[in-house]
Amino acid sequence: MIDQTWRYLMTRPITVVTGGSRGIGAATCLRLAADGHDVVVGYARDSTAAETVVAGVRDAGGRGVAVRADTSVEADVERLFDVAEERLGPVTGLVNNAAVTGPLGRLADSDTADLRRVLDVNLLGVLLCARRAARLMTPRGSGAIVNVSSGAATLGSPGEYVHYAASKAGVDAVTLGLAKELGPDGIRVNAVAPGVIDTGMHAAAGDAGRAAGVPRAAGGTARSADGFAGAAGAVGSATGTSGPPAGAPGSGAEHARAAAAYLFHELTTEPEGFVLGAGTRTLLEKFRRTVGTPAYDEDLAALDDLAARGQLAEAWISSYAAAGGTGLTPGDLAEAVAAELCPDLPRYDGDVPPTATAEGLLGTHPRITGGRLPLRLDEFLARTARFAAHDVPEFRAYQRRRTALVGAERARLRLDDHRPRVMSAFVRNRLVDEVYLPLVGDSLAKQLGATGDGKRTDTGGLLLLLSPPGYGKTTLVEYVAERLGLMLVKVGGPALGHGVTSLDPADAPNATARQEVEKINFALASANNTLLYLDDIQHTSPELLQKFIPLCDATRRVDGVWNGAPRTYDLRGKRFAVCMAGNPYTESGARFQVPDMLANRADVWNLGDVLTGKEEAFALSFLENALTANPVLAPLAGRDRADLELLVRLATGDPTARADRLDHAYPPAELERILSVLRHLVAARETVLAVNAAYIASAARSDETRTEPAFRLQGSYRNMNKIAQRVRPVMNDAERAAVLDDHYTAEAQTLTHGAEANLLKLAELRGTLTPEQADRWAEVRTAHVRARTLGGPDDDPLTRAVAALGLLADRVAAVESAITRAADPRHLLANPHARHAAGGTER
Repeated sequence: MIDQTWRYLMTRPITVVTGGSRGIGAATCLRLAADGHDVVVGYARDSTAAETVVAGVRDAGGRGVAVRADTSVEADVERLFDVAEERLGPVTGLVNNAAVTGPLGRLADSDTADLRRVLDVNLLGVLLCARRAARLMTPRGSGAIVNVSSGAATLGSPGEYVHYAASKAGVDAVTLGLAKELGPDGIRVNAVAPGVIDTGMHAAAGDAGRAAGVPRAAGGTARSADGFAGAAGAVGSATGTSGPPAGAPGSGAEHARAAAAYLFHELTTEPEGFVLGAGTRTLLEKFRRTVGTPAYDEDLAALDDLAARGQLAEAWISSYAAAGGTGLTPGDLAEAVAAELCPDLPRYDGDVPPTATAEGLLGTHPRITGGRLPLRLDEFLARTARFAAHDVPEFRAYQRRRTALVGAERARLRLDDHRPRVMSAFVRNRLVDEVYLPLVGDSLAKQLGATGDGKRTDTGGLLLLLSPPGYGKTTLVEYVAERLGLMLVKVGGPALGHGVTSLDPADAPNATARQEVEKINFALASANNTLLYLDDIQHTSPELLQKFIPLCDATRRVDGVWNGAPRTYDLRGKRFAVCMAGNPYTESGARFQVPDMLANRADVWNLGDVLTGKEEAFALSFLENALTANPVLAPLAGRDRADLELLVRLATGDPTARADRLDHAYPPAELERILSVLRHLVAARETVLAVNAAYIASAARSDETRTEPAFRLQGSYRNMNKIAQRVRPVMNDAERAAVLDDHYTAEAQTLTHGAEANLLKLAELRGTLTPEQADRWAEVRTAHVRARTLGGPDDDPLTRAVAALGLLADRVAAVESAITRAADPRHLLANPHARHAAGGTER
């Protein structure tokens, strides 16, 4: 289907029409489109009118593009044709229509600027456009140029616009000269000279009623632009000629050039005369002896028409060869007929046989049989010359048009935006290799399909990656998509928002959300070799996420909207996968709920949590991902992974680790710097891991069960990298602790509220609480419990009063429980000290 489309587009002429936004130009554009042309509408000022003409061209079944260009400016003319070739393909026709008249009046009253403008547009513009068209069409050997002249060129238009008439007379002269100059190159140049045409040009010149007054003044009738466009289109249309275009294979021009080249060669080289192959001479001698009667010569002499005589000679010679069983090739027959028709020309024998056979060929070309390619020199040279002159330029023109169309479509679909680009800081660490890639790979294998023993007959599923921010979910997906050669369509959850609940772009609340919905539909329409990635789904509506549930099952069908029409995307058997990623713990500290039916069907993995048995790899990944952030450790990112693991063991004081087992030879000074930085990072990692665990644990609790404020500081790869950037080998432990303090103090300042509570919790995790901080932390926790119990300041007063009474009841009940427990005999027996204390009280 695609090849048929290309062939169809290659057969459509492409015509540039200057001044195409109104009048004769607009009518010509529409007529050419109806005749099967693609049209470039050149215009000077009115872009709205030009786009209206382009719409008419498209309605007529053609392709159209509007280009603003002043034809008197060389740069504009060059851009006009550049855009035409880039957007539509090789230009095959030009209609030089752009013209101005200037103000009506006598020449003596005219302004020099008006005269110069008329000549620049009407004559210089025609020359510039014709020159560029000739440069494009001459190498291709075909084309058509139509110059719109005027009846004023012969009438002179006295008292009105002699200068306009002079410019159109110049157009006539240009047409005559170019017709003779470009004709041998297969380019037709013609002019059409209308009389008075009812267009807006007359109003621009100051005589709006000029067309209506023609019958009274001249006894004629002003024609419409539509009527004149038919003449212009017919003259300029390559489809209006019969037979192949001039210069095309099989045309008279091609045969004439070949004959001229042969005659030139024979008449300018030795020996004198015309060559006749030895085999052909032998054939003719045998033919003459066998015929032996004057009937043949009489029949030949009786014919005056050269073509008829050729047919007669060909019939006689071919009959003789068939009767005698003589193998006769078309080349030998043509040479023999030519010799018979011109018996008086001097001839000389060509002893070299014109045929040969190339052997040992391995190609599969239709002309090759059994590894052999028979060749006849004259036919081979003619065919290759024809191939070089016509097929090669046409194929290159096809390639240029195809490249332009593909480029335009690529730009329209923004395909470059969907090319996965792996971040330069990405480190394929041990955790990625041992944990993440197997998990992601298994999920994608279910969705995309696999080969070999693991091949499945059905496809389905969905990959859901969860983690707090900064754990490289997007980076991991980019890497996997790039390695698998998939087109990655990334959709942003914040751009969609909670207001988008359908896959219809028209229902989106704003332009940004509409673009993201269109990207989803584009990915579903592309289907094959596509990975749809929805990031930050915590910002989207669960109702929207439910639309993807059918992709997890065998149905693999999703309803959407493509190009304004409803469409059901059938993804069965397609290499299509969906990956969603998000932070299950939102910025408010509440846990984001994934729709149950989606979560039950998807492969869900939390990159921020530790998988059973992978604690060491998870902890090591914080150091591996931080390598590129520190200038001392950056070289390790490109070296053997085993070196890093050994260096970490050396930095942590492992007695079994030895530096002489390192794969890379490190100078002692460099090794000491590396170990110093790693010691600091290992210590910092403990804090980051503790913060990460506390963040996840805090976010997983509901507000009703919290005994302390929500903890929102994070301990992700991103935090570790920021800390690693500031670590230096010469630091001591206090300076490292200061780096951690500064980092998390800055992080806490970005929180909307609760910065003090988060920093106190961090100090508790690090074991650095001072007595004053410990007292303050206890106060904060107590205040939090009291506020949760009694209600916040924004709660309803009645609700707070009821909560206070409930708290009082709970406290009274606690006192009652304590008294009952103290007075219980079983309690006294179990606790003698309590009994003595009770007795002492009684005394």
